[in-house]
Amino acid sequence: QLAESGGKLVQPGESLRLSCVASGENFDDYAVGWFRQAPGKGREGLSCLSTSGYEYSQLVKGRFTMSIDDDRDTVFLEMSRLKPDDTGVYYCAAVAEGDYNSCLQPYDMDIWGKGTLVTVSS
Repeated sequence: QLAESGGKLVQPGESLRLSCVASGENFDDYAVGWFRQAPGKGREGLSCLSTSGYEYSQLVKGRFTMSIDDDRDTVFLEMSRLKPDDTGVYYCAAVAEGDYNSCLQPYDMDIWGKGTLVTVSS
């Protein structure tokens, strides 16, 4: 199971860190990613970590940074220079290594958290 936290209302230009904790096992055998669903839109991949390293969508490259803790059971998404377009529900998701084409594609991911809401508004 995955559980996201850290979402809240922030003003444009501010920073925010989201967390995703895995229960039962860590991410050693999984690719894990961060995804976002804006109001009225489909789910989109933002960043992911796999055996190939970190990947980022062009939407957030340079503003968002993904990381993982030493126990490899918690991943973080550091978001900076937030914009109103960043508003949405943020999800983490995982898939067994080797069992996907791209860990930035929502349809390739098997295990999803319930999401955490980020609202960027003045």
